[in-house]
Amino acid sequence: MSDSAFKGFGAEPDKASVARMYDAMLGGQHNFAIDREAVAAFTAIDPQVRTLARANRDFLGRAVRFLIDSGVRQFIDLGSGIPTQGNVHEVAQAADPDARVVYVDNDPAAVAHSASLLADNPHADIVDGDIRRPSDILDSPKLRKLIDFGQPVAVLMITILHFITPEEDPSGIVGAFRDALPEGSWLAMSHATNQDRPDTAAAVGQLYRSRATSPVTARSHEEILGLFTGFDLAEPGLVHVPLWRPDPAEALPDHPTEYWVYAGVGRTAARQGSGRD
Repeated sequence: MSDSAFKGFGAEPDKASVARMYDAMLGGQHNFAIDREAVAAFTAIDPQVRTLARANRDFLGRAVRFLIDSGVRQFIDLGSGIPTQGNVHEVAQAADPDARVVYVDNDPAAVAHSASLLADNPHADIVDGDIRRPSDILDSPKLRKLIDFGQPVAVLMITILHFITPEEDPSGIVGAFRDALPEGSWLAMSHATNQDRPDTAAAVGQLYRSRATSPVTARSHEEILGLFTGFDLAEPGLVHVPLWRPDPAEALPDHPTEYWVYAGVGRTAARQGSGRD
């Protein structure tokens, strides 16, 4: 993809895209020089950034398989990014071809590539939406066509909420989706933390503020745990991303705190009401 394609995707030529940076971290091809330069600057701050990105992607796959095993067949992937290996619909539909997945992103490249990938998949679609406006997403005709709010739904917020500033009310955003879900639904989340490596988190935050389309707000374990209000966490709780239900063949890191992202999966706590009409 050439830099001249920026205008075709409506991207800012002087800013790296969060979605395209993540694609570059994972070794994808749908990114530009400005994104790769930002990732290089990130790597100078934390040399294992690509390892961290892969660990986060692996968590997504494990979480989806766990949710499938828990009986979930509907997924809303918020801030889904540019398609790469191990996409949610690929993991879910490998277990059940009728599993339904709605991706949500506001990055033009992510939306365009997702739409192309999903063109022939009747059980998956992409919504061009911003999680800062939950009602727009929840009322989207594409989402309403695929997602039955009378049945359990899994909402995936994988490394997306740290791009929401305190003023944008991340708890309120999570609460809006939580309150729309029927009982027996789930939330899977991973989120950057400033607790283990505060200097690294601060430097990365400055990098994203100066060079990318969205700033980063890393949070403490307690703050991230608070985002799961209304959900009962499955074992092992909120842990460093490679420690969340690792596959038996996976080697555990000697120093998990080097992976400065927490991950958890929670089920809606018992409450009155059955969710969205």
